[in-house]
Amino acid sequence: MNTKLVESITQVIFSLSKDEQALLREKLFLELSEPSTEELMKLAQTGESLNFLHNEHDLYTLEDGEAVTAVECKYGSGF
Repeated sequence: MNTKLVESITQVIFSLSKDEQALLREKLFLELSEPSTEELMKLAQTGESLNFLHNEHDLYTLEDGEAVTAVECKYGSGF
């Protein structure tokens, strides 16, 4: 193991500004990261894999069943 090289690289990284460190982190972990929610939403909107849903018949209408009313949850507004 090249300990001196690792120590030198570490010193260089810590000498970078916060913005430069963030950019380096982005470059290093680009392949390991998962897509963000925004990236997934854009893919779903611009991709054509869900276009078949435009031709699907509506499964439910306003005449189906009873109206659903909101109820207050004791756990807060997140539910």
